[in-house]
Amino acid sequence: MTATPLDPALPSPPRWAVSAAHAAALVTLPSGIWRFLLTAGFTAGYTQAGYEAMGFTGWGSAYVIGLSTAGEILALLTLGLVRPWGQVLPRWVPLVGGRRPNPRTVTVAAGLGAGVLTLVLSQFALWWAFPHPNMTPLGHTVAGFLYLPLVAWGPLLGAVTIDYHRRRRAVGA
Repeated sequence: MTATPLDPALPSPPRWAVSAAHAAALVTLPSGIWRFLLTAGFTAGYTQAGYEAMGFTGWGSAYVIGLSTAGEILALLTLGLVRPWGQVLPRWVPLVGGRRPNPRTVTVAAGLGAGVLTLVLSQFALWWAFPHPNMTPLGHTVAGFLYLPLVAWGPLLGAVTIDYHRRRRAVGA
């Protein structure tokens, strides 16, 4: 079976788009690491009563680990908009490996994702405006700074998506 070649007419992404894609992949790490610490038994800024009330043990820890892992995987998909594996999917991907993704589908999915992320995660810019009685004052401040990078995820994904669309449109793909 032959491999699908990369499109040589597709312009390379600009440096800013590559940087933005990498930044989008990294903004989920601080909050994800913090959540992993919570599942490992560290109160990580919660009061003892607050930690117990949040249920970070048992199935609660599985949910938190799944949320953190899924978030990072989704953030890493942003790199596909600027890397060769976004032009031709790797062979190991079940059912679609070795094929070119439909640019319109990619653009719509990434654009919708950017919009949803922007709407949902923008609340973390206002973290300090709301009390968190289950947290210590220091924990409240630290958690706010760990979640603040998430505010940039949607806009970064949106910018990279626009660049992807423009490059694809330039070659008629």
